[in-house]
Amino acid sequence: MTTPSAPPTTNRGARTGLLLVGILLIGANLRAAITPVGPVLGDIQIDHGISAALASVLISIPLVAFALVSPVAPLIARKLGMERALGASLGLLAIAIVIRSLPWSPGLWIGTVLLGIAIAVINVVLPSLIKRDFPDRVGSVTGWYSAVQGTAAAIASGLAVPIAGADGSGWRLALGIWAGLAVIALAVFWPQLRSRTLPLHDRPAALDPHPGQYRSPWKSALAWQVTAFMGLQSTVFYSIITWLPSIERSAGIDATTAGFHQSELQLVGVLSTITAAALVQRSKNQSLLALGSALFSAAGVIGVLIDPTLAVLWAALLGAAGGASIVIVLSMFGLRTSHHGQAAALSGMAQSIGYLFAAFGPIVIGLIHDATGSWQAPLFVLLGIVIAQAIFGMLAGRNRVIGLREPVPAG
Repeated sequence: MTTPSAPPTTNRGARTGLLLVGILLIGANLRAAITPVGPVLGDIQIDHGISAALASVLISIPLVAFALVSPVAPLIARKLGMERALGASLGLLAIAIVIRSLPWSPGLWIGTVLLGIAIAVINVVLPSLIKRDFPDRVGSVTGWYSAVQGTAAAIASGLAVPIAGADGSGWRLALGIWAGLAVIALAVFWPQLRSRTLPLHDRPAALDPHPGQYRSPWKSALAWQVTAFMGLQSTVFYSIITWLPSIERSAGIDATTAGFHQSELQLVGVLSTITAAALVQRSKNQSLLALGSALFSAAGVIGVLIDPTLAVLWAALLGAAGGASIVIVLSMFGLRTSHHGQAAALSGMAQSIGYLFAAFGPIVIGLIHDATGSWQAPLFVLLGIVIAQAIFGMLAGRNRVIGLREPVPAG
């Protein structure tokens, strides 16, 4: 009598490898649709006849979508399953990018809103998937997909102006080609859609879908510290990618060079992401890492204040800071929680409030510039935000977790 043999280890390894490749490709889509907007913002403004302030809102719309959709994203995953929620979001992202690039004025805004919704769902669900399938490699896997994310963003930023052309007429193509990346990610991730893994929630609560025996992140001081760190570092990053090209242009640097500096910022961020991911994986306490990333940001902002013509140096510092801080905070969703359902709840909370705060960053920086006529005051405000980022990063980085609910006293 023969006994059933276990599934070949090679098959399990192949499935795990395909899942990992799918995760990396999904990560590549998280910024590639957003970062090329900054370098061609002036061309969009001219083509659509909109003001500079209104044009800058194109960067903030996805952040508002992140904030509004993040709380309900865990519920979407609960209804569809994590795999299908990610697959549906990739399909929506591809469609949204195409709509945004159509020669139709409402399409610019409709497509931007839709891509923000798609990315918001991915932002929340993906860390939970990693927590479930790679529980012992949260830091490293998060670092890998963040590195791919940064690489794609760098390529998108660097190619935006050359694809748009000298007269900027090709900006639609510069933005629209990234729909293909979403389609590729969906094709690779497609085998995972046969699964329908539902998060283990005791009750359907869109704003707090954590298992009932675990403490709600909304009632945890540690979770609020992670949320503050998420919002502050996002504010700095999105303000920089929105306005650094304009600051450089005001200092006499041409548009193509400013665009390549954006690409440099993203590429340095990739190297920083890889380094930070390795350090996160080896360290139980991320406070010093969070402080270090903030110090790099402070040095970059101060450098732009002193001499913006040396933006090639300051972009490198800011890229290193942004790459490190994002992988640190994404890792915290898993490292500061006890269960993947709780990680999804913290991810939804932190990204909802954090991105809502960050959405106003580029707009406020632009308004301060318009009011003062210079970039000094906005940069000083940004420096203050960096200081707050350092404080909350050190608090959130302590070796603690949001654990079980406190028992109700008898009687």
